[in-house]
Amino acid sequence: MFKTLALRSVLLSTTLVALSGIAAETTPPVAVAQILKTTNSWDGKPIIYPPGSGEVTVLRIEIQPDAETGWHQHPVPSFAVVLEGTLQVTLRDGSSRRFGAGEVFAE
Repeated sequence: MFKTLALRSVLLSTTLVALSGIAAETTPPVAVAQILKTTNSWDGKPIIYPPGSGEVTVLRIEIQPDAETGWHQHPVPSFAVVLEGTLQVTLRDGSSRRFGAGEVFAE
């Protein structure tokens, strides 16, 4: 009985060590995934940076269902990552595009 229990413990320990080694091999300590690289905004226009010193601002914008931001412009190129739900972007000419969760786009 003791030998059987000891053998099971050794087999279980060996299996756990082997499995943890597999997990360590398949999960890198740092993972990098490019989610957007573009020279154009979502509507095909080239991205043009304003002259002067560069500055980066990151905003988290939460828009409630059926809410609108109203007509506006961005003075610098911007990008968005839709975290959940959908976002419809509409231009003054009536053209629009809907982006879903996980999609990334430049404006």
